[in-house]
Order: sequence, then structure tokens, then C-alpha cells
Amino acid sequence: MSKTRLLALVLIMILICGLLGACGTAGEKEPADTPAETPSTEEPAGEEKQAAEEPEPDIDISEFVEISNYVLGDPPANDMVDKMLEQLNPILKEKINAHMRVEWIEWADYLTKYNLLLASGQEIDMIHASSTWLDFWPNVQKGSFLALDDLIPKYAPKTWAEIPQEDWEQCKYQGKIYCFPENSYTQYVNHGIFYRGDWLKEFGMEPVKNFEEMGEYFKKVKEVYGPQGVIPFDAHNGMSLWEGYIISNTDYVDVRVNTGRHKVLWGKSFEEPFELVAPVFEDLFVEYAKMMKDWDEAGVWRKDVLNFEGDTRANLRAGQSASDQHHSNTYRYLRVEMDELIPGSDLQMFAWCDTRGNLVAEPITHGATAIGRTSKHPERTVMLYELFRQDEEIYRLINYGIEGVSYVINEEGKLDRPEGFDSARDGFSINWWGGRVDKFELRQAWEWEPIWDIWAEYDKIVKKPFPYGRFVLDRTPIEAELSAISEVTNQYGPMIDFGKVDDPEKEVEDYRNKLKAAGFDKVMHEIGNQLAAYKEQIGEWPPASN
Repeated sequence: MSKTRLLALVLIMILICGLLGACGTAGEKEPADTPAETPSTEEPAGEEKQAAEEPEPDIDISEFVEISNYVLGDPPANDMVDKMLEQLNPILKEKINAHMRVEWIEWADYLTKYNLLLASGQEIDMIHASSTWLDFWPNVQKGSFLALDDLIPKYAPKTWAEIPQEDWEQCKYQGKIYCFPENSYTQYVNHGIFYRGDWLKEFGMEPVKNFEEMGEYFKKVKEVYGPQGVIPFDAHNGMSLWEGYIISNTDYVDVRVNTGRHKVLWGKSFEEPFELVAPVFEDLFVEYAKMMKDWDEAGVWRKDVLNFEGDTRANLRAGQSASDQHHSNTYRYLRVEMDELIPGSDLQMFAWCDTRGNLVAEPITHGATAIGRTSKHPERTVMLYELFRQDEEIYRLINYGIEGVSYVINEEGKLDRPEGFDSARDGFSINWWGGRVDKFELRQAWEWEPIWDIWAEYDKIVKKPFPYGRFVLDRTPIEAELSAISEVTNQYGPMIDFGKVDDPEKEVEDYRNKLKAAGFDKVMHEIGNQLAAYKEQIGEWPPASN
């Protein structure tokens, strides 16, 4: 072989090796399904950051798709959601070659509608989920949602790295992830009663800290303002104060087992959450039933409360009611609204936790997002969620609407209303409660600023984490009994809750007998056994940090 040919062969081999080496280097990357032990919050710099923002080379988005997003709420009367989509969808087209449409699950009988939708087999891409008020775990067990383990690392890599592994664990059923948690959003949804602070002061009373004082306020309102048609506590059949009475008077912790109108099983305390108690069988429930009877006879609510379907909050705003019931995040805005509508009304809140500091953190699956098992575009839907959580421009669109129309950012950096804003015309919301994050949240000019001081106090007493965050009840052995118990609570609960009984003690006795006949003992035994197994699974409790 001549030197010329040998040299040529050597050069060819060098070239081939170089090409192979280059291909090998370009194809190497960390396994996408291996989360970091401690995800970094630092932005990658220079070329590394640019590479992190580029889409995966093997993600095929060549086919244009439309993604459905199911949210809870009544469709807005104005067209601001449509206008928001007109701005959002071109961005989505550019980034993931998709559009989004919003589908509404209306409030009237919302849970029935929600569960029927999931059971229908109808195509569902993205849907709001909650383990506290939307039957998330029962629907997971029924196979309504898609497991996301193979999708998130590839199609939502930033979110995968951002959410700690222990938080992903709380989204798992039988080892598989079934939702994105709302784990990085500050809110308190602890309930209580809103009441008129100006009237309280007029009556010479101190801020309400328990149910007895609440009752004194109601009766004074009835005495002073009842002749003018004011209702002390304008309630409706869907309300129940029993849960609040438990929280206010005990250290019990809500196990979040759905038993209809009344939750009949609770954990003994944050320190002993795996020991079950049944307050409905305690003297506490008799005391509650008697108090509600007393309130009914005193005219605290309207006589036809069990049939009332009106808007109780609208009556509070109009000065026709002296109180309303909801959580502190609602109070955050309602206080400002009342100051404007009824200057000097000084709306106050008696939170259930005010009595004895019984406040436990909500599970991070209280607000969550799932993907329907019927989705034809699960990969693109996960990519859409990634944009919702990681792209600030998109985040503002889906949470606040169109800047300059539905909101502006004022000189203090707060969310504010534009000049000439009309809520009926310009108001916007798609009730996106399944992926909010503090890093993109804006303080709001129309919120009551002192709420942050109240929440700071809550931070000092709140018990974290939620004890049952990874507990998923297997309802199979007791499905019939749970249904029967729910029927009993739904039958007896409203009458006891609003004092519409002749003899509270006898009514409670009958109620308890019906619960026993429905299989209460079997349910308590089975759930107790499952909680004992769960305790073994999670190990030390309370966690050392608490």
C-alpha cells in the first residue's frame, strides 16, 4: 500500500471517529425520569440556560391539536375568557402547536356533574382535581385519570425538577403519580363566620372567639335589627356548622373520609391522627344539637332555611344579613368589598381555629390538576401545564386576563383595576385553582392587606404537614356501608343543623341508631386498620421538624 493511500485511510478513520464522537456527545443527557435529590432553584447560565429552554429534540409536535381544560364554575356572562383565549392560543400555537378551549362544570350540583363527566367516557384532557372537595382519590381508584410518571419528566421537566420528591409522593396511588399538586401557592382556606364589626361594637361586645359568643351576637342582632328585616345569619340548606363546632371545641383532625352531610370519623389530634374518634357519638354532638335548636328558636336564620336557595352573600352585601360563612381567602376580598358597599361595616371573621388554635395544613392536593384517562393528547396536555406553571406571560393570561382591560399593575407593583373598569364587562376568571405558584403571584390592590398579618399568625400555629397526605382509603370492603351512612347523615343532618327538631336528644339518639344499623362499626374498624397500615408506611409521626 502506498504512503498516499495509507495517509488517506488514516484521515478517513479520524474523520469517522470524530463524527461518531460528536453524535455520542450530543445524544448524552441525564435520565429524564430521575429527579434530583435537592432540586436547584438557580437559573442555568449562558448556553446551559438556553439549552434548558429548548424543547426536547425527540418531542413531536408536528400535528396541531386542541386541548380541553375543564374548570369548575358558571360560564361568565361577558366575553373576556374568549378574548383571553384569542391572545393565549397564538402563543400556544407557537410553543406547542396547540390551542386550548375552556369547558365549564357549573356550580349547581357540581360534584354530581363532575363525577358523571368522568364516568361518561367523554374525552377529557386537562381537568381540575381536589382530594378535599372533588373526590380525587375515589376517582383515581375508578381509573378516571391517567398515570403521569412517564410523561412529566419528559414533557414538563422544569415542573418535575421544581416539585420536591416528597410532594410527588402525595400525588401517588399504588406507586403512580396521578396529578400535579398546587404545592407552591400560599393560601389559607380555614373556615369561619363573617360578621358586622360595627354592630358588634355597638352591642359593647368583644371580637368573637367561640360559638357561644357567636350566638350572643346573633341574638343581639335579632333584637336590635330584626324589626328592620335583618337576618342574623342568612344560611341555606347546604350549610352545616357541625364541622366548625368540632374544630372550635376539640383538637380533632379531619380524616377527609366522605360520609355525606356530616363527617362522622375524625383523627384524635395532630399528634395522634391515626387513632379514630367519632364525635357524633359524643356529648359534644348533643350540645351542638341543643345549641342549633336554641338558635332556631331565637330566629337566627330564616324559618324556611331548609328550602332557601337565594344568595346569602348578596344579602350580606345589601345589609339584609348580619353574617355569612366561608374561608379566610374569601374574607381577604369581601372585607374590602364591604368597606366600599357599607362604609364602616368593619367586617370581622370568627375562624373556627380562633377558639383553641386547631389549624392543620391543607393537603397539597386540595388544588390539583389531572389528565383524563380518555385524553387523546396527554403529552401535549402535560406540556400545556408546564407552560401554565413556568411561563409568566401565560400565567398572567390564565389567572388575570388581558392586561390593560381586566387588570393593570400599579406603581406599587400590585394587581389593580384599569381606569373605567367595569366588572360586568371587563371582569375575568377561569377559576384556575390547580397550578398557582407564588413566584408569579401578584399582591392585589383590592385585597385587605391585614390578611397577611392574620396568616402570619396562622403560620405560627398551623400544624404541618397534613397527616393524611398520602393516605388513600380503599373503599372496596365498606363501599355499601359508606353509602348507607351517607344516606343517614343526609337525612338527619339538615334537621339537626338548623334545629328543626322537637327534642334534640331524642333526634340524636335516633340518628346514632341509624348510623349503627348502616354499618358504622364496620366502617370505623376497617378505616382504623387501614390507618394503622398507613402509619407503618410513613414511619415516625409527628415528623421531627414539628
